[in-house]
Amino acid sequence: MTRSKKLVRTTDDKWIAGVCGGLARYLGVDPTVVRLAFVVLTVLGLGSMVLVYLVAWLLMPTDI
Repeated sequence: MTRSKKLVRTTDDKWIAGVCGGLARYLGVDPTVVRLAFVVLTVLGLGSMVLVYLVAWLLMPTDI
């Protein structure tokens, strides 16, 4: 029986809220790649990714 993947914020691999760590775990990539992508997209999008991060922080459940 396989366990289904679930998008959750991590508690063990986080810098601020665990959003990037949880997204990286869900996608199966290194968390540094996701964090760098967020930074680049924030700079290119003039800060719009900050709002996306905050919404994800509020909506994503924490892993237990």
